[in-house]
Amino acid sequence: MHILITGGAGFIGSHLAERLLKDGHQVTVIDDLSTGRLENIQPLFDNPRFTFIRDTVLNETIMHILMEQCQQIYHLAAAVGVKLIVEKPVHTIETNIRGTEVVLQIASKFRRKVLLASTSEVYGKNSKVPFREEDDRLMGATFFSRWSYACSKAIDEFLGLAYHREYNIPITIVRLFNTVGPRQVGQYGMVIPRFVQQALAGKDITVYGDGNQSRCFTYVEDVISALIKLMATPAAEGDVFNIGSDEEISIMELARRIKAKTDSASKIVTIPYDQAYEKGFDDMTRRVPYLGKINKVIGYAPTFKLEQILERVIEYHKSIR
Repeated sequence: MHILITGGAGFIGSHLAERLLKDGHQVTVIDDLSTGRLENIQPLFDNPRFTFIRDTVLNETIMHILMEQCQQIYHLAAAVGVKLIVEKPVHTIETNIRGTEVVLQIASKFRRKVLLASTSEVYGKNSKVPFREEDDRLMGATFFSRWSYACSKAIDEFLGLAYHREYNIPITIVRLFNTVGPRQVGQYGMVIPRFVQQALAGKDITVYGDGNQSRCFTYVEDVISALIKLMATPAAEGDVFNIGSDEEISIMELARRIKAKTDSASKIVTIPYDQAYEKGFDDMTRRVPYLGKINKVIGYAPTFKLEQILERVIEYHKSIR
């Protein structure tokens, strides 16, 4: 099968491309390398079933050509990372909403199946955990650009579901919860690689806020397997699924574990959100996914525990130093 991955030079996209090639598929990646990295997919260039296009999903002409040639589309292209979102809100909104609109319009024309990557951010400040796919959403004020990402991805979901209902296009939506693993960088605010890089370099491990906020981290291999299974499951079409882990940890405890595992002399210091991001920055206190729905449809359950994830990420960053 010929499969198109938008944003395929990114952290998750590159792992997906690698797996699909191993499974025998023909894979085309389109990425403008704004946050994706060429080195993520460099090892794939020697594979005759792999093609890389450096361009944006906003280029309707090239997207028309690519989507006519493929059978399935994994739409991962998006502005990602809290730091980038706060610094470039216009880029975030335009890339996420317009990019998804282009993909869905052309998919509708050619009747292509689409898996649309969304985010746990769409739950906003909802304090009811675990987050269920049908839960209400609670967003912060529009004055704070931090929420532009959540709102733009929610619009993506509305668009995807609308195309499914109105035009019967096979579309599945996934909400990703803190995916981590090799190739992920801390440049845009991703916490585990940032902590690991700081610890290995002997620099201060910088915890934003008071560190009491908690997250659940999922290994990229678990996420990739879930994406592929959902794409292959007709019962998943026209629906939304959380993909993540329900193993919860505070960010302060995460910093302590990484410091211990790296045998680092780094100090753990806290930085107010106002200094780390923007004045009035709002964050979610807890972010825990409900996994019952995806388990029922494809039997999903995370196989990697946090200890294994940290060990693998630390070894990766040691190898590239």
